[in-house]
Amino acid sequence: MDDLSLLPSCAQPLEREAYRSALHLFSERLAERFRQGEPVTQLVAERSRFMDALLTQLWQQFGFDKVAGLTLIAVGGYGRGELHPHSDIDLLLLYQEKPDEVLGLRIGDFIALLWDLRLEVGQSVRSIAECVAQGERDITVATNLIEARYITGHEPGFVALQAATAPSLFWPSEAFFEAKRQEQIDRHRQFQGTAYKLEPDIKSNPGGMRDIQTLAWVARRHFGATSLAEMSSQGFLNQAEYQELQDCQTFLWQVRFALHLAINRGDNRLLFDRQRTVAEILGFTGEGNGPVEQMMKRFYQTVRRVAELNEMLLQLFDEAILGNSAMDVRRISDEFQLRGRLIDAVEPDLFGREPAAILRLFYQIAQHPNVTGIHSATLRQLREARRKLGCWLQDIPECRRLFIALLRHPGGIGLPLTLMHKYGILAAYLPQWHLIVGQMQFDMFHAYTVDEHTHRLFKHFHFFTDPASRKPHPLCHELFNQLRKPELLFVAALFHDIAKGRKGDHSELGAVDALEFCQLHGFDRYESRLVAWLVRHHLLMSVTAQRRDIYDPDVITDFAQKVRDELHLELLCCLTVADICATNDTLWNDWKGTLLRELFFATQKALRQGLENPPDMRLKIRENQRQARQLLGQQQASDEAVTLLWSDFKADYFLRHTPEQIAWHTRHILAHADPSVPLVLVGKHPSRGGSELFIYCRDMPNLFATVASALDQKNLNIHDAQIMSSRTGFVLDTFIVLEPNGQPISPNRIATIKGALEKALEAPGKLVLRSKPLSRRHRQFNVPTRVTFLPHKGEVRHTLVELIALDAPGLLARIGAVFQQCGLALHAAKITTIGERVEDFFSLTTLEGEPLNLAQQRQLEERLIQQLAELTEG
Repeated sequence: MDDLSLLPSCAQPLEREAYRSALHLFSERLAERFRQGEPVTQLVAERSRFMDALLTQLWQQFGFDKVAGLTLIAVGGYGRGELHPHSDIDLLLLYQEKPDEVLGLRIGDFIALLWDLRLEVGQSVRSIAECVAQGERDITVATNLIEARYITGHEPGFVALQAATAPSLFWPSEAFFEAKRQEQIDRHRQFQGTAYKLEPDIKSNPGGMRDIQTLAWVARRHFGATSLAEMSSQGFLNQAEYQELQDCQTFLWQVRFALHLAINRGDNRLLFDRQRTVAEILGFTGEGNGPVEQMMKRFYQTVRRVAELNEMLLQLFDEAILGNSAMDVRRISDEFQLRGRLIDAVEPDLFGREPAAILRLFYQIAQHPNVTGIHSATLRQLREARRKLGCWLQDIPECRRLFIALLRHPGGIGLPLTLMHKYGILAAYLPQWHLIVGQMQFDMFHAYTVDEHTHRLFKHFHFFTDPASRKPHPLCHELFNQLRKPELLFVAALFHDIAKGRKGDHSELGAVDALEFCQLHGFDRYESRLVAWLVRHHLLMSVTAQRRDIYDPDVITDFAQKVRDELHLELLCCLTVADICATNDTLWNDWKGTLLRELFFATQKALRQGLENPPDMRLKIRENQRQARQLLGQQQASDEAVTLLWSDFKADYFLRHTPEQIAWHTRHILAHADPSVPLVLVGKHPSRGGSELFIYCRDMPNLFATVASALDQKNLNIHDAQIMSSRTGFVLDTFIVLEPNGQPISPNRIATIKGALEKALEAPGKLVLRSKPLSRRHRQFNVPTRVTFLPHKGEVRHTLVELIALDAPGLLARIGAVFQQCGLALHAAKITTIGERVEDFFSLTTLEGEPLNLAQQRQLEERLIQQLAELTEG
């Protein structure tokens, strides 16, 4: 059955419902044909033809065919004859004489009908002069005009428009090329220059559909090529490259077509909650996340190939259109030369004849910091040689020597490593790296694929060598630049996540791979074991700092015993900071930096004084008190009043607070007139990277849950809590809180937050448990609540609990309410949110100060699982 027969007869009066029905039936038929495997190229062309017929018929129904000088023209993707299920239908209504009021109203009715038919229409009504004027100001409008296509109406008007937008009069090809290249650079910058984000944009991502269109636009403007095939005929693409680009475009079109079907609207973002449905429509099968993993891996491989071809062709266009063939060609070795700032192989078959020359290419880039990239001819040769390799590059002794030399070179981990990642040379060198190219990470914590995350980790190492890194990362800047053998750190970084996607603990599996790599590449036994240790324990410092009580001497001793010596500590610190920064662009903040620095220096001190000589806690308490008294004396505080107040505080308070905190708390408590009224202090200056809240009041039921709820209402995140009580039943609770962007409380919010807390503490029984639905992204993840009771190596005083659960609004308030229901006292909390999950640490006792027995532990676990299940289901 001919699809066009679905359209109502033009002889009949205009029936909106008939056109809606025709569009619906056509769309259903197209979707079914797509699911049955018909070529997507054919389907998008057929939708364009169907839309031509529909618009032509409606044009006649409105009588526009009888209006002199009025033309209907397709522009944009529709102008190219490419319409996906919910693509925008971009139209230009071209007139010779400005429409009068009556015709203007009819045109408005025509557009309104198209919207009423649920078509996504973009329209403009202009004369040729207006088109040219708009196009000269805006490269996007100019591009639309260049790919304009006649649909119906006054055809001479379309011919005149083409003449007016010819290269000799409108956007000469040189200017057009420069503008489109800059447009692409700006677009890529919006995506941080990477195609490997976990929720990519099919169209605008680097290596996406827009990069292919950019090539086609430039070729069309300069050579008159209207297709990839015609571009190939101009000699810029060989047959294999043409077929590769065509295959890449076809796959991207398939993904976009399926995405439109999955969400029933036009959007190009491949978000987490859409990926599974799209993978199913495309026919990817498997258990669990298998279908999504297969689809996304192919997607990332596709955009990498597009990005390579795009870069190569834009270089060739630059030479052909702008004549920018480098005049300053100079030899830098027997094998390589510089063309301007691009490196070029002297011989056209160098890499095919001698694969080790591939590594020599990147070593030369390290040797010459003025190099900015690889020349198009050499890039083409590199692509061909990479595909013809008969073994892994690491199997070639010369390549192994050069690879380690590159890691040891001061410039090796900058541009050379970036280009090796970009052009698939790391995947050709290391078999394990080949497995993680485009490897998904199914969480909201990571923003990039496994290989791109590791590449970005190296970029942060490179940043540590820059004096500009001293401000955000002073400790790492100092440590990194003092390393005698940074290549040990680089190899550990290369392998730290390389086993992700395999069954088993990726840290353990990666450590085995790293050990084998070191042995193959000539590292001695100590160095090899050190690298393997770093891979095996690359999460240790982050977990300890963010999810353990680092003010507990036993925690520091345990961590120091695992770290062993200062070299391990220094390397692990640099690896940890770079790993966090490379995970997600928004993840690092001063709070994390402060925790890691405090853990580093506490461990360094423990290692230097010897683990067999634990610190004297009584000495530290006396020193903190002495310094706090000095500060209070400067503020004219009564020494007798201070002594009396401090007699009510337990020793742990003086151990866990700095002298500045003790003096701040003491001064305000002494000045607080009515002890029956809660005292709430909000620090004016950041403390340990966040804002410090201090609460002093009579102990009361649900206090932690009340505070958590009040702060949740104000959209603040608790990251640390020290819950203490005095001998006479007053609480001395300290919270470190951050705004959602990871910054301390905004100064203009302090008064409001302080007032909200005071109000909540005056009526703690009225607990407000926020009931808010999970976000779109959170709903895609299943994080079973897990409660783990941790061993305590010192004197058993508290029960240490680790809670892992799905992040949800009001979570902490619910947890606090459960502690209250179970009759438990909370002494400390570490709150860590990692993407869609929380990994929280609590130190608990019974109300009598005893650790929890097995029955109490079981009750707490059951209550937490039950309460949090209700929260996430709600």
